[in-house]
Amino acid sequence: MMTSSKIASGVIAMLGLATVSLLDAAPAAAQASGCEQIQKLLAERQAIVASLNSSSRSKQKLTPAQACSTLGRLVGNGNAALKFASANQDWCQIPASFVDGLKVDNDKAAGIRNNACNAVKQQAAMQKRAQQQAQQHQGGGSPFGGADSITGGSLRVPQGAL
Repeated sequence: MMTSSKIASGVIAMLGLATVSLLDAAPAAAQASGCEQIQKLLAERQAIVASLNSSSRSKQKLTPAQACSTLGRLVGNGNAALKFASANQDWCQIPASFVDGLKVDNDKAAGIRNNACNAVKQQAAMQKRAQQQAQQHQGGGSPFGGADSITGGSLRVPQGAL
């Protein structure tokens, strides 16, 4: 199970240079009419990566649930950017290397997101098991406690000389 700091570090390492190259290619992509959408998607992507960067530098690290959510937004943004870039590659003069790089980065982000979301699921399952065990022990579910119908009620201290 990956810790949230490892997840955030992995995202930052993976997306740090990729985001710069994506944004450098963006002005050429917006030259044609109707191509502004890719600029909006890349600006949103940059904001998501910036929030991941700031949380990795702060004392309060992302929880797996926060990482899952934020990385989900990043992957969703990448999917939308890939869809737009692929559909408008010729019209907007988007280089094939840009689309390929975006796909690789988005696939890596999806893998990290999957790890974070799996950590959330595992954590929830462990909490559920712990609650069930606590309820069993509180409710007198233990046959050794003497507090159930099998052993006849509450535990009694023997009377008289031993």
